[in-house]
Amino acid sequence: MAVVEIELDYVVPAADLVDYVTLFYDFSANVPMFEDVERADNAQLRFRLSAGHGSYCFADGTTQDAPDVHVVGPTSGAVRVRAEGPVAIFGLGLTAAGWAAIVGVDASTMLNRVIDADLVFGARRLAVASAALARVQGVAARAQLVEALIRDRISAGVRPAPFVQHVEAWLAATPSPEMACLIGATGLSRRQIERKCNALYGFPPKLLARKYRALRAAVALVAGEETVNDAVDRGFYDQSHMIREIKQFTGLTPRQICAEPNVLARLTISGRLALDGVVGPLISGT
Repeated sequence: MAVVEIELDYVVPAADLVDYVTLFYDFSANVPMFEDVERADNAQLRFRLSAGHGSYCFADGTTQDAPDVHVVGPTSGAVRVRAEGPVAIFGLGLTAAGWAAIVGVDASTMLNRVIDADLVFGARRLAVASAALARVQGVAARAQLVEALIRDRISAGVRPAPFVQHVEAWLAATPSPEMACLIGATGLSRRQIERKCNALYGFPPKLLARKYRALRAAVALVAGEETVNDAVDRGFYDQSHMIREIKQFTGLTPRQICAEPNVLARLTISGRLALDGVVGPLISGT
């Protein structure tokens, strides 16, 4: 039997954390050097449980080293990742509400950037958490440990702002949502919405909608739910526009995603599709 060299396992957060955490995940790569491309994504909290150096090259050309425990801000395009192997990472995605409750700074200041998570949680607390994670195996057991850490950062009774709920309903309602609909739902001006989106999501609503449109089109193509022509009908101007947008946010063309996906694209899409009906469409469908 062939040895599986690279694995990615997901688990959904506990019910009291679903507003703040998208998914928990365990990633391992038993290779000397791991290099790949990640799609644009929510902010992430990641614990490196293996030795070695890692780095990110963001869509704006910035390259940064990854501390042992780090926060990756929201990303506006595909990210090149590189890590000395063997690699073991435990991580979680942060929703906009999670970013506000846990990190608390304007997300646009962290767009396409990485910082040491000590600045958010404190070095002592993270050292204890990292040691505990290294002692247990499996994504579910590790998720329970980090859930306690997340709960400590969220004040009792804090609930996501209605604005986040409006934005996510707006994104989920149609593949190419109109700004006028979000203005109507929130009762805010365009400028107010842009300011709030920058603070919570890292960029303005137009770019946010483009990102989700491209990611959902890519997943639908891989799942065989749509043809290329169907995907164009998601609100792209034409096929060339669709190809450019999907490549910007995934790092791959539609043909590459379907015929020759990289490791992270294949594992991410298959893992999230398997959670369809368990998590919301903005997670399972992207």
